[in-house]
Amino acid sequence: MSETITRRRLLTLAASSLATCGVAGRLYAAPAQGPRFLLVFLRGGYDATNALVPFSSSFYYEARPHIAIARPDPAAVSGALALDADWALAPALRDTLGALYARGEVAFVPFAGTDDLSRSHFETQDSIELGQPSGTAHDYRSGFLGRLVSALASGQSPPPPPIAFTDALPLAFEGPIEVPNLSLRDGGAPPFDARESQLLAAMYAGRPLESAVASGLELRQQVAAAMAAEMRAASRNAINTKGFELQAERMARLMSGTYRIGFVDVGGWDTHVNEGAQEGALAANLSGLGRGLTTFASALGSEEWRNTVVVVLSEFGRTFRENGDRGTDHGHGTVYWVLGGAVRGGRIAGEQVRVARATLFQDRDWPVLNDYRGLLGGLFRALWGLSSARCQQVFPQTTPLDLGLV
Repeated sequence: MSETITRRRLLTLAASSLATCGVAGRLYAAPAQGPRFLLVFLRGGYDATNALVPFSSSFYYEARPHIAIARPDPAAVSGALALDADWALAPALRDTLGALYARGEVAFVPFAGTDDLSRSHFETQDSIELGQPSGTAHDYRSGFLGRLVSALASGQSPPPPPIAFTDALPLAFEGPIEVPNLSLRDGGAPPFDARESQLLAAMYAGRPLESAVASGLELRQQVAAAMAAEMRAASRNAINTKGFELQAERMARLMSGTYRIGFVDVGGWDTHVNEGAQEGALAANLSGLGRGLTTFASALGSEEWRNTVVVVLSEFGRTFRENGDRGTDHGHGTVYWVLGGAVRGGRIAGEQVRVARATLFQDRDWPVLNDYRGLLGGLFRALWGLSSARCQQVFPQTTPLDLGLV
């Protein structure tokens, strides 16, 4: 019985096969020139407040009595890294993003995000990837990266070749031009280690507390499974930070040849419980992400890195205050990272406001002062010299922001 295979499926299979043979960059015939752009989507809503730390705000320490990161101390070489008089970089990023920041190759844009107020992982992720005006019906056949490729195709043929490092084509790349996708996902470790339960159960076997311990362990297993299920759902099968770190060099090889516009998503950022501060779940994720990004930069090589821009974003930030489980809940504004050899970094960019209770959005979240459509639209205009009409094609009804990032 015959099977109909779409062109997109053929491209996906071709990309995978060529990558295995070490010649993935030859899917398109001609070598690509021009700038290189990679979007890193952190699925789950990462806690930007414990990545870029507003250490000059006393309210930050009041709102996070258990998970706040200590103020920078020049004598603490492994502590938070002061970037200016107000902001510090989390210790987990000190040796990676901190080094790039010192070289002027990273800019952070706080108070960034979308006007979506659903605080739903799925709705906000979709609205960001679509990049369409708020208050209008969504067209799920048109993502903003798909429109970018189309806009660039109208000025040159073929367009800068795109690729998605994902299991399936992301919504951001939906559009008329075919885009190959290559899965990097690592199955990862199970969400809860049963060995701990077995050891504790054995310790109390035949003792008065045996029944209570067994019930407690069963409840803990149920809670852990429920939290793991939510984390997996929020991540939408994206690779974890360890997978990203391990695959970063492979991604760089693929993008150093032909591919010029890439997308990768990284999951595991939904930190409702036991987030940690200098150490813990969030710190581990940030460490892996930082190492992956610096590996990507190193594997590209200095010449290629000078022509590269990477944007790291998430669907939303977290609540400014910690919750009763020493974690954070779904928020609003967040911090975007813009890095690359082409970036005018070493600074905190965009519109800002003093971090205090009075400046919180709805008395709970960071406000959004830098719209992501304008931010990305301004980057795309600078990178590819897009006309006003083409900028509107990518992000309709949006004025590009000129933050001087490239």
